[in-house]
Amino acid sequence: MLNMVLFGPPGSGKGTQAENIIAKYSLVHLSTGDMLRAEISAKTELGLEAKALMDKGQLVPDEVVIGMIEHKLDGNKEAKGFVFDGFPRTVKQAEALDALLEAHNAPIKVVLSMVVGEEELTRRILNRGKTSGRADDQDESIVKNRVAEYRNKTEPLARYYAAQGKLKEVKGEAPVDEVFGALSAEIDLVK
Repeated sequence: MLNMVLFGPPGSGKGTQAENIIAKYSLVHLSTGDMLRAEISAKTELGLEAKALMDKGQLVPDEVVIGMIEHKLDGNKEAKGFVFDGFPRTVKQAEALDALLEAHNAPIKVVLSMVVGEEELTRRILNRGKTSGRADDQDESIVKNRVAEYRNKTEPLARYYAAQGKLKEVKGEAPVDEVFGALSAEIDLVK
């Protein structure tokens, strides 16, 4: 099974590149953001709680996200693999994901880290906010808080996965096709 993590700050292009990877390698996209937005749309209790946190630029609790991921894994037992997009965000989540995937005998093969500067991230997210309808994409202070939250809580994942020999960095400011070519080259090495 080809499981991978697509790693990078908000606005780095993870969603766009995940679509490209899924189409090329026939994998299942596992986006915690999409799963949470579906809960918000359905106005579930989880969705309402998540929306309040997301509108402030905060992260949803680990146990909620891990439960949603396990449900998605169990519902896709025939999958060739998964692209984890937006998860894990902390070392604790990575450890929980590793344990969950070991129980399914399907470890993460590669972690693709998209590297993008803060000015470019802010510009991209604010531009996305003009059409996304997401309140958290339209307020520059919330955007900057999300990027700061990413830097503080998520970047330690780079060390965690580097210690396992799984981390591969790709410059995310190049044109979409160039970034996809670099990501594909890294995936092809572990297939």
